[in-house]
Amino acid sequence: MILYKGNIYPNDKQNELISSLKEDMLLTLQNNGTLSYQTVISACDKLYQRVMNHEFDDVALPLLKALNMPYSALERYANCFSKEGLLKKIDIELGELKNGVLSLDNDNNRYYEPLGILFHIAAGNVDLLPAYSVVEGLLVGNINILKLPTGDNGLSVLLLKELIKEEPLLKDYIYVFDVPSTEVDTIKELSNLADATIVWGGDEAQRAARAFVDIHSSIISWGHKISFSYVDNSVTDEEIEALCKSICLSNQLFCSSSQGIYMNTNSKEELHSFAKRVLPIFAKVSKEMNTLPLTMKAKNSLLIYNEKLEGNAPNIYNQDGISIIVKDDDKLELSYLFQNIWIKALKKEDIIRVLKPNKNLLQTVSININIKDKEEIVRNLAKAGVTRITPLGDNSRMLPGESHDGEYALRRYIRIVETIK
Repeated sequence: MILYKGNIYPNDKQNELISSLKEDMLLTLQNNGTLSYQTVISACDKLYQRVMNHEFDDVALPLLKALNMPYSALERYANCFSKEGLLKKIDIELGELKNGVLSLDNDNNRYYEPLGILFHIAAGNVDLLPAYSVVEGLLVGNINILKLPTGDNGLSVLLLKELIKEEPLLKDYIYVFDVPSTEVDTIKELSNLADATIVWGGDEAQRAARAFVDIHSSIISWGHKISFSYVDNSVTDEEIEALCKSICLSNQLFCSSSQGIYMNTNSKEELHSFAKRVLPIFAKVSKEMNTLPLTMKAKNSLLIYNEKLEGNAPNIYNQDGISIIVKDDDKLELSYLFQNIWIKALKKEDIIRVLKPNKNLLQTVSININIKDKEEIVRNLAKAGVTRITPLGDNSRMLPGESHDGEYALRRYIRIVETIK
């Protein structure tokens, strides 16, 4: 499915449409005035209100059911499209630049221009992410080409098409193509039309982008990141349950999901005692939320069986498809995903030494609220490279005005122009 100038086309029109894309976008840059963020926010807020009025429940509810997510999750994510949320984002990320032309000195002015054309290669682990990535580009006036992620359920095209209905001016700034990742030449062609390629995804996506992005274009990367939790013995059962709910909701597929838990201790006995405490809570939450696919439950059983064959049985706590592995090392690593976590010891004074080598991978750390020496721990995590520290269970929150991996997207999607008065 293709979205081109507000109209839907079948995929067999792809080559024909791409052949006219460059000329259409250059005409937009030449003939259209500057797209204001007020125009974009007004359209987004109208669409947000329609979502909150249940106009899209026929699409949203089956999706939520398939993911076993509560309606409150949709409300939380949709809030990022609201007028209040987007105005807050503009205020935080653009600051005084949002006001237009600013005086640099007596003879010179300063203002921002959009980069021009953005090519978004979206990841499929968050269903609203492709559309939101385009909205970020629109907020600062860019033309946006979106490559849909594999397995997209049609929500991105639906939202963007309805956004254009709310504000027809946006039809010249949004182009969506359902190009398979195997069509490298087509992806390269689209990338070469852009001033910057926005890449959401893991190491493979980043490596692929570096191979096809033209030297005259730039790459703006979001991901891949690894997140975790950090606790001590003061953590409550309620906090453990909140963390387990977060893990089960995301199945650890988000960059912000906890892959495991570091504990402020050097005692192996404490690690095992903590694992025994977590296991029944984890198993109860997993059963209640029922978000673990049967295929993954079977795969998990094989992975854990293999760990036991390799002699790790004394360090494994598993029940009903979920597992906790107590590890002797302090290496930051991915878990097996799908409700499998590791627990490792990491004293607070070793945080920087252990985590700093992973500075480009670090994102979110959730901690228990009453953790001892909280100020020192938070400072050490930040110095190591962590960009977001939350309460347990809030790893995957979305707040208006939050950064992406410690950077403001809107600042990266513009350039500053300085000119004589």
